Amino acid sequence: MMFSKSCEYAIRAAVYIAGESSISNKVSIVQIAHAIDSPKHFTGKILQTLSRKKIISSLRGPHGGFYIDNDSSVFLIDIIRAIDGDELFTSCVLGLKKCSDIKTCPVHEQIQPIRNQLTIEFSKKSLNEMILDVKQNKYFLK
Repeated sequence: MMFSKSCEYAIRAAVYIAGESSISNKVSIVQIAHAIDSPKHFTGKILQTLSRKKIISSLRGPHGGFYIDNDSSVFLIDIIRAIDGDELFTSCVLGLKKCSDIKTCPVHEQIQPIRNQLTIEFSKKSLNEMILDVKQNKYFLK
């Protein structure tokens, strides 16, 4: 498991919202939770975080729901950082507090290139690209 459960659901929710919503057609928590097979209340908390971090937008009221303004400017790394922070890319895999490029742990030199590559790949993968892949049945959300 690379991501927290919250991050996994956040990525799936963002892809679903981006693919199914627009400013004039918002999706509800119930729709999102069902589409990604996530508990409704847990989904709500994740969506609040994504909304606070400006990954998604929300509107309250009878015609409210969730939508994404501009999915072409959202990348996978934005969602990961919004939910899990930078720990995947910065923390020591052995849990050491002072591990760095200067003072390394026993596996730092092997892990650092992988982390750098993850950062690059997650920075290149746009939400828009993920939507297209799901719509072409290359991937699924639940």
